Amino acid sequence: MNVSLTPKLEKWVQEKVKTGFYKSSSEVIRDALRVLHLFEEEKEKKLKNLRNDLMIGVEQLNEGKSQKFDQKVTDKIKKLGRQQLNG
Repeated sequence: MNVSLTPKLEKWVQEKVKTGFYKSSSEVIRDALRVLHLFEEEKEKKLKNLRNDLMIGVEQLNEGKSQKFDQKVTDKIKKLGRQQLNG
């Protein structure tokens, strides 16, 4: 397989090889593709979780399990968030 890179990316790959961490440009590209693959898997997992959470919310709305979103609710959410940040 042949891959065409922009001059900027080609220079970047060559610089990676020059560091000695990679033996060839093919190793750089394979490593980059592995990272891209992991990134896309993680993104898909997050999207799946978000869709699941959204469906839970829709079900709760349909069951009448909702409340008016006002300043009181906003303050409660902020308070809980700050508590989680502070451990």
